Amino acid sequence: MKKGIFHMFLVGILSLSLSECQTKMKKVSESKEPELAEEKIILKVRNPKVEISTQFEQMVNAYEKKNPNVDIQIHTVGGAADDLSDLKAQMAAGNGPAIFTNTGYEHAKHWSEYLEDLTDQPWVEHAYEDTLTPMKLNGKIYGMPFNLEGFGFIYNKDLFHKAGIDTLPNTLTELIEAAEKLKKAGITPFANGYYEGWKLGDHLLSIAFAKQEDPVAFIKGLNDGTRKIENNQTFKDVIKLLDVTTKYGNDSPLATDYNMELNLFAKGQAAMILQGNWIQPIIDQLSPNMNIGMLPIPINDEPNNDALVVGVPNYWVVNKQATPEKKKEAKKFLNWMVSSKQGKMFMTERLKYIPAFENIETDHLGPLADEIIRYSTAGKTLSSNWFHFPVGVKAEFGTAMQLYVGKQLNREQLLQEFQKSWDNAASQ
Repeated sequence: MKKGIFHMFLVGILSLSLSECQTKMKKVSESKEPELAEEKIILKVRNPKVEISTQFEQMVNAYEKKNPNVDIQIHTVGGAADDLSDLKAQMAAGNGPAIFTNTGYEHAKHWSEYLEDLTDQPWVEHAYEDTLTPMKLNGKIYGMPFNLEGFGFIYNKDLFHKAGIDTLPNTLTELIEAAEKLKKAGITPFANGYYEGWKLGDHLLSIAFAKQEDPVAFIKGLNDGTRKIENNQTFKDVIKLLDVTTKYGNDSPLATDYNMELNLFAKGQAAMILQGNWIQPIIDQLSPNMNIGMLPIPINDEPNNDALVVGVPNYWVVNKQATPEKKKEAKKFLNWMVSSKQGKMFMTERLKYIPAFENIETDHLGPLADEIIRYSTAGKTLSSNWFHFPVGVKAEFGTAMQLYVGKQLNREQLLQEFQKSWDNAASQ
């Protein structure tokens, strides 16, 4: 009988132990389920636009709310820091971002091993046809256009009025006359942030290429040695314009960076700034409802100065090295940006982008974008040609121009440096 009782007791203990074990296993299982549910697809995005860093993060947050399984991590670069060295290192190590950017043409060829084919993406049919050309390789499309951008001299209309400038300058002589009037009224004519080499090597010098009779043929001639920068009058004219901006500009331009330059202009301490519509979000933050406009960059007294440089500045690309899961999500995010109601709202109302897509309305863009659209509609535009430059030459252009501003090179030496940089880059 005792043995029977002991047997029943043992069975009971084992049953309780088994039950308790099952309960614990169930609890462990239940506790693990949320962890599995919380696993997210992490997308790293390299954003080269410091001007819209806050707005871009807000747009990403909106996407994440609709897609809780996605964690988008943004790395914003720009200005002097945006030399692609960090991206090259990441790619070489096999841990580059899922989404980054490319300027197209020569850079698309240079980075082609990392570019995912986007030809079959829904946004392609809505992109303005010419905007896709820089990212086409062998008939396939490898990048989604950011937007359309234009640049020139952005000016403070109130300061122009205060100085008695009633007619906008259309020639270099008229620009100098306007600068003299501003100076006489106690206003600094130009805010020059020449600490940033890209302002000089990318934007200002691009005018010298855009004003050639045939920019593409001229670049081809530089590549094959039949054309030279040293004896080209348009390049000499651009250097004269650079002289004007430094003569009538703020002190210490080489120590003035992007943020300092924008602050000088937004606070009304200078009347003009060489920039584009990409600064609209910053201007809206620093000086809401600022009365501004944009005028073309006159480099001489010829009658063909009434045009703005307009083009696609950059393209979103997907990293071919990323996992299939991340590539799929990256494409989904890019499509959402330009096709969803919320994405399109951010593109125009928050980022102030001029859309490169016919399915996005051009409202709420601000006065700078309005000026660019007006010039574009009138057919008064110049092409941005730096995409055709050999890789690396823009940075060298910028450095040489900084040396010139610092009086370490004279005009002839600067032209020689331009030629030397092109010849070296083209031979690589």
